[in-house]
Parts: sequence; C-alpha cells; structure tokens
Amino acid sequence: MKRASLITLILFGSLSAVNSVKAMDYPLPPAGSRLIGQNQTYTIQEGDNNLQAIARRFNTAAHLILETNNTIAPVYPAPGTVITIPSQMLLPDTPREGIVVNLAELRLYYFPPGENSVQVYPLGIGQLGLETPVSTTHVSQKIPNPTWTPTAGIRARSLAQGIRLPPVVPAGPNNPLGRYALRLGIGNGEYLIHGTSAPDSVGLRVSSGCMRMNAPDIKALFAQARVGTRVQIINEPVKFSVEPDGKRYVEVHRPLAMLEGENPQTVPITQTAGLASFVSQQGSDKVLVNKALSRRAGIPVVVSTGAGTAIESTGQSALNREMPVSVTQALQ
Repeated sequence: MKRASLITLILFGSLSAVNSVKAMDYPLPPAGSRLIGQNQTYTIQEGDNNLQAIARRFNTAAHLILETNNTIAPVYPAPGTVITIPSQMLLPDTPREGIVVNLAELRLYYFPPGENSVQVYPLGIGQLGLETPVSTTHVSQKIPNPTWTPTAGIRARSLAQGIRLPPVVPAGPNNPLGRYALRLGIGNGEYLIHGTSAPDSVGLRVSSGCMRMNAPDIKALFAQARVGTRVQIINEPVKFSVEPDGKRYVEVHRPLAMLEGENPQTVPITQTAGLASFVSQQGSDKVLVNKALSRRAGIPVVVSTGAGTAIESTGQSALNREMPVSVTQALQ
C-alpha cells in the first residue's frame, strides 16, 4: 500500500501532455472463445515522461503494465527497458452487451449493438472505503458539460486536507467530471461514468465511487451509449477460458485491497466454483494454475497440461519471474 500511495503522489505531481489514443477496438471472438488481442512490447525511450504517459499511448493503465512487468521501476522506468504492453485479455464471463466494468482489472468493455466488436478502455475507480459497487444497472441519464456538486462527505474529506471546495464547480476544462458524464441507475443516481481533469488518475483507485475515463475515451463512449444501455459492474480478479483449439487460459489480476495495509500481491484469492471446476477438469495443469495465481501477471497464460515450456515461447515470460508470496493457494 505504501508503494501504491507513493506512485499516486508522484504521478499526480507530473501530469503528462501525452493524449490517450482511441479505445482498443477488438473483433469479437467466435462462440466458445473469450481470448482477444495480442500483447505488444515497447522499449522505454529518453524523454518518456512517466509510466502513465506510456500507458495512455497504448490506451491501457500503468497499474496493468506494472502487473505484467513486476521488476521495472514503478514510475520512471530506465530508458532502454523493454516492457510488455498487456493488450491481450480474456473477455469477462458476462453477456456481451452494453457496458461491462471489471473493477479488479480497472477496465471498461463496451459492446456496440449490432457490431461484431468490443471496445476496451482503462478506468479509474473508487478508493478504499469508497468502493465502486458491484451491480447490474443501466445508463439513466447522459450529461454533456456536467457541473460538479461535491457531496457533504467529499467536502469534509477535502477540508480535512486543507482544501475548501466550492458548493458547485461549473462546467469547463477544470471540472473534475470532465466534459461528459453517464449517470447510472444505482442508489440515488450518485454514481457516474465520467471524464476527468486529472488524466493520471485513470487506472487508479482514487475516486469517491464514480468511474473516470480519459477525455477521448469518455467522449467516444458518450457518443455511442444510450439511456437504457445495460451496465454490469463485476469484481473478478481471475478469468479463465477453454478456447476452441483446446488451449486453457487463466488471467489473474491483483485483487482489490479491502483493508488498509493489505498487499494485493499476496492477499488470498477467493476460489469460485467455476474456477475449481476449471482446474479439476482433464487438461488443466494445477501447477501452472497455482503459479499463475501466485504471479498475478494480468495477462492470459496457458495452463494446459504439458504447456510448461509453451509459456516462455509465447512471449509470456512474465509469469516465470517469481515473487516472494505468502498466499495460501486457493487450489491444491
């Protein structure tokens, strides 16, 4: 947690001018498949401002890059360092409809109606103690040029930090909600998907429960989503799939810390019935699954029986960089 706090402070103190690219737009895989995309590599250049700027260039989050590249400097990787960009993933096990948010991976998936594609965006979510709620809901309102009315709780927390907020922040470039907001039908409508005036906060747990996106991303999503669009919010750090070619994959992310001081790299991962069934099936290598659960590389890795050497040859060597962990394995 101390490392995460340090990253947050440094990143907010060095906002980058690099703009986000358009959403990663992937063709939908065929029925029975959930694997999309392909990982990329990037060599850190002289002049790269920080990891958040690099993440925006590839329309991902620094948090996800750090999951995959667990040995690099967390904010300013040295020039010449080759990193893996985690642009391959498994689709969440949800209906391929509307907006799907997986809090554990800080990603938003949008399935345009009538199109055989999915758009993937990085996302900022609620901080510890102010978590974004897991739910199935819908877009209840579209708000261009939103004003921001801080809640009493937000004003109190800000005042405790020496910041006195105005009753209302008008629309404009300094508005914390950005230029577009989608209100969700949760509670009293207090949860939004919106832009931000602090782009380096995207991909972090820093909000009061709303979900924030890079400016070009929320603009694109706002133009496509409609009032009534289905929104499903899940929190699933482990995704798995048996692909049509028979290969078995797991994608493991660091679980969201629920207590102050918890280390997401070592907090136990809850075993689900679906995961237990997947591992018990013929063709799954339990050793490889446990290795993936320990490493938490944030990218799909092959866990088929006999795939021990295939992991390295498919460019997924990040899985083989062991970390000291004190996790009780979910599967023995």
